[in-house]
Amino acid sequence: MSTYGTVDHHVRVAHEVEDAGWDGFFTWDGISIGDADTWDPWVLLGAVAASTRRVALGALVFPLARRRPWKVAREALTVDHLSHGRLVLPVGLGVLDDGGFGRVSGEAAELRVRAEQVDEALAILERAWTGEAFSFSGRHHTVDGLVIAPRPVQRPRVPVWPVAGLGSRRSMRRAARWDGAVLQTIGEERPLTPSEVAGAVAMLGELREELRADGHVLSDTFDVVVQGELPTDAVHAREHLSALAEAGATWWVEARWDPRTAGPDAILGLARQGPPGT
Repeated sequence: MSTYGTVDHHVRVAHEVEDAGWDGFFTWDGISIGDADTWDPWVLLGAVAASTRRVALGALVFPLARRRPWKVAREALTVDHLSHGRLVLPVGLGVLDDGGFGRVSGEAAELRVRAEQVDEALAILERAWTGEAFSFSGRHHTVDGLVIAPRPVQRPRVPVWPVAGLGSRRSMRRAARWDGAVLQTIGEERPLTPSEVAGAVAMLGELREELRADGHVLSDTFDVVVQGELPTDAVHAREHLSALAEAGATWWVEARWDPRTAGPDAILGLARQGPPGT
């Protein structure tokens, strides 16, 4: 994951990531957090999509509660086409320490309201990506006969990975409904243990069975995404990844936020090393 640096630096990291054999390039979506230089993720991903060939692309995470879902539908299908079907869409409620929530008017601060907005946005995205006229009526959004064309390259849609907060059945059920889950602790920031990942995978599996029983049509595949910072020792890093994979994780995103380990030079060096074990 490319955290800090100029916009040119982020594009360069994406190229190094692809050349070194990593599976994906991720940026992040924020308006104003601290004093870090911040770039629009859709513009950045468009540049990366047009200049790479293989890696999956996304941002951790897109806060749908402060984005118009019909605009997200258009942005996502554009990057999906530019990349020939390599976009994934991790989504969440957003954090209030982003000035795009807490320092502007018109954005919801209440967790319940943001959760409702995300659920409605996901429903709209699914309809929009059919490429056909659709309507929607919810508490926060109304759509009347809108067409978002063409369809994405990926079928039936761009893969959606909602955040799944451990311990929150509603959050876990939201993720289970879609194509993957970005696992996250609630109320604290710390690494997930393999046993926690295994417990989350089991719960997600149960929820997916419940959803199928209720008539939902779900994808055959489901990704489980874990993020964090690997040990610097290569052996310990491989052991940690192996334990997470055994627990059911399908993606590890190396997400560094400490400027001491996430500066531009450090991330470039990490990208060039390639995935642990290669």
